[in-house]
Amino acid sequence: MSEEKEQLATASGSERGGASANPGAVCSVCKRLYREPKILPCLHTFCLDCIRQLEPFSVGARGDGGATTNEEAKANAARVRVTVLCPDCDSEAGLPPSGPSGLSTDHLALDEVFAETLLSDGPLGCDLCGEGGAGSRCRVCCVNLCEFCLQAHRRQTRTASHSIQRFEDLKSQGRLCRPVLCALHPGQELRLFCKPCDAPVCLECAASLHSEHRCCPAHEVIGCHGDRIRTLVTVRLRPHLQRLEQTLQKVEVSQEALQTRVEATANEVRTFARGYASAVEAHCLALLRRLEELHLQRRNQLHVQRAQLQQALSDVRGSVDFADRLLRCGSDAKILSAKGVTLRRLSSLVESSSDDQLAALIPDDGAGIRFDPRGPAREVSGYPMVGVIHFKALDPSKCTIDGEGLQQANEGQRAHFTLVCRDSAEDQMAHGGDHVLVSIIHREKKNCVVESTVVDNNDGSYEVSYTPDEAGIYSVWVCVKAQHVKGSPFVLIVKKKLRHHAGVFHCCSFCSSGGAKEARCGCPGTMPGGFQGCGHSHKGHPGKPHWSCCGSTAEKSECLPAGVIRAVSAGKHLRAVEL
Repeated sequence: MSEEKEQLATASGSERGGASANPGAVCSVCKRLYREPKILPCLHTFCLDCIRQLEPFSVGARGDGGATTNEEAKANAARVRVTVLCPDCDSEAGLPPSGPSGLSTDHLALDEVFAETLLSDGPLGCDLCGEGGAGSRCRVCCVNLCEFCLQAHRRQTRTASHSIQRFEDLKSQGRLCRPVLCALHPGQELRLFCKPCDAPVCLECAASLHSEHRCCPAHEVIGCHGDRIRTLVTVRLRPHLQRLEQTLQKVEVSQEALQTRVEATANEVRTFARGYASAVEAHCLALLRRLEELHLQRRNQLHVQRAQLQQALSDVRGSVDFADRLLRCGSDAKILSAKGVTLRRLSSLVESSSDDQLAALIPDDGAGIRFDPRGPAREVSGYPMVGVIHFKALDPSKCTIDGEGLQQANEGQRAHFTLVCRDSAEDQMAHGGDHVLVSIIHREKKNCVVESTVVDNNDGSYEVSYTPDEAGIYSVWVCVKAQHVKGSPFVLIVKKKLRHHAGVFHCCSFCSSGGAKEARCGCPGTMPGGFQGCGHSHKGHPGKPHWSCCGSTAEKSECLPAGVIRAVSAGKHLRAVEL
């Protein structure tokens, strides 16, 4: 019986799953005892049928090849390299040209299958007669024998020398070792090793197929090949295995430490979030309480103002109604008799309730109450809070303006001034956002309007800039919330564009001109000797450095208009003289 038949006979009665079987005898894919176990290049074992059912991962050429004949086509087909993915390690495993059947057989797995079958399935049937319970096994033929067939096996000349083992002896050995038989010569054990072919062979293979090759007994070469495997395992792979185990242990410890740290940090985050949420809720309640306090305060103020206005309205209306009725219905005598008390009452009401007082009365509509979500607030339970309620009420009559650009400016030059909004206590507002209107209009030319730019500094101040195109007198209206600030409208004087000097700032036109007799100065004096230019210390000379174009003694000054010069009077004072 061939080795394949022996495998089928061993596993034929074991179609059950491997949950209770020896893990070394069970395929990890089909979960059954191995049937024709084959070893992939990654050294993982699976049933031959399980490997055949794997989908090819890649298909490539093993070598070069354009085929021209059938023989070359077959050779190219043999050079095609097919790989599959190992179901256990997911690594790419190449298949031999003959396919999965060309993979090496896992004989250790067959031993495990046989042991599992022997130990688990109870009495086995005889492989020769098919009757009775088998109690022995031929190590050469690899068949189970009943007592009758055992005697017949020993009587036959061809099998009389075969080694027979009883099942009780096999079970007592602990590990069952099967001989490895030749696939071409059933019954022949692979006891020789062909060095040129690098493969184990039987005696018949050595005498026929490998007759020209050097074949040695397996026990003579096992030392060399076993030592190579042993050296790789002991010297290289086992230390590497230990390092891998140590590194894996460190990774597992790091994973546990990471998990512990993440959980601790998550607890800290949750604790912080709960504390912060409580602090935010407490801050929210404090803001709402403060808002309610402001509401009550402002409401009481409006209630008092309303009561006062209602009383004043009642007084004025009653007095006006009485006076109207007196004038409409009363006779001359009645009017004259009641005029004294009527005039006193009406005069008192006129004095106590002027229109200016009513105009100054600005009811608080709560416009000054606003919430700033980004404003820094006090800490609550150690947590920094943001969000404050501003409750200052802007008072246009208390607003101030800083900067020279409100009173004077130069034609064609940029001018600036700053509006500072304040409350009734004259404190600067802490926020911006108020409606500010600036209007600059020429007093004589109403159609001459200067455009202005208002920049909100978000701190209660506003930067106003403008560029006048024409000289003259302007009115500047500055309004906040449709009300004039104190002093508005303002008077703005725009001067003409600065006139630059065209001459030389010197002490003598004769000297500054390099001695030119024709040089003239802005002052009316002349030098002795008929020179037209002025000289030092003569009559009409300012007596100090001056501009030759206009006679101005200030170096940083505006050039006077044509026809106007600086001259010295008898009292040594500068005066303007028309030429």
